[in-house]
Amino acid sequence: MAEVSIIIVTWNGRGHLERCLAAVSRQEGVEAETILVDNGSTDGTAAFVRDRFPWVRVVALETNLGFAGGNNAGARVAQGRYLAFLNNDTEADPMWLRTLLAGLDEPAGVAMVTSCLVYMERPDVLDSAGDCVTRAGGAYKRFHGAPARLAEKSCDVFGACGAAFLMPRALFAALDGFDEDFFASHEDVDLSYRARLLGYRCRYVAGARVLHRGSATLGRVSAWSVFQGQRNLEWVYLKDTPGWILWRTLPSHVLYNLAAAAHFTRLGLLGTFLRAKAAALRGAPRMWRKRKAIQAARTVEPAAIWRVLERGWLRVKLREKRFDTSIREAGA
Repeated sequence: MAEVSIIIVTWNGRGHLERCLAAVSRQEGVEAETILVDNGSTDGTAAFVRDRFPWVRVVALETNLGFAGGNNAGARVAQGRYLAFLNNDTEADPMWLRTLLAGLDEPAGVAMVTSCLVYMERPDVLDSAGDCVTRAGGAYKRFHGAPARLAEKSCDVFGACGAAFLMPRALFAALDGFDEDFFASHEDVDLSYRARLLGYRCRYVAGARVLHRGSATLGRVSAWSVFQGQRNLEWVYLKDTPGWILWRTLPSHVLYNLAAAAHFTRLGLLGTFLRAKAAALRGAPRMWRKRKAIQAARTVEPAAIWRVLERGWLRVKLREKRFDTSIREAGA
């Protein structure tokens, strides 16, 4: 039986899969199975993979269940003790999986490990070195847009970037997987947060290197990505933030949203931003019910969560937004 199940979700991403699956086939030192979840593609993805990569198990879905639902579908058929989630627009180093697996330390509570993601066309620039969550209720990719040399050391981080990370299948099942209401965006932050609330840690493994095209499905700063992100960050904040932290940070969360509104107004996306917040409000009763179960199961004190939330957010978010906007304007 395979030690690791690699799960790749794709939607009309046939053009990325040659490079992605070829890199997966070159993984060294780990017994792994590869599961390709086709989210109702119309570009012939399933037939292409079955013909070109017959060793890949294809799970062909009739409809698009999003990143969250697609990965959950892959996890349901996985046989490995560990699940490795990998975006379709990536090229993993041959030692990626082995290095990532070596970063686990389950006896010490390190049950999630996340990769060093650099841009495919600019491998000297980081896409992500793990996820961070701020005390204002926002989330961001650590070192996003920064020189890759800044992330050469492994360390604990708040959470895993969904583009390339690994965790035990048993823990994924205990967390009920990704929240499918999120569809796409922040589902990795939510999963990491819920693991944190149960006392688990996440480690960034610097040597687990993956080239990433980045936002190939959602698109950078697209109306769709803005809607998904701005709706889902509210749901993470409402579901996962422990009680006194939620109320203590509410003023800064409001300020964070006002700053975001100003930013998206400059991009001509204020209407999208407001629709996202309206959708978040409509879903709030459902998220509140989930919150009750999540907080009732919490095994760590709120103070432990408070210590790992990032204090500042304005400087980091401004740098992140400037970087993403520059890529959009350059037509990347």
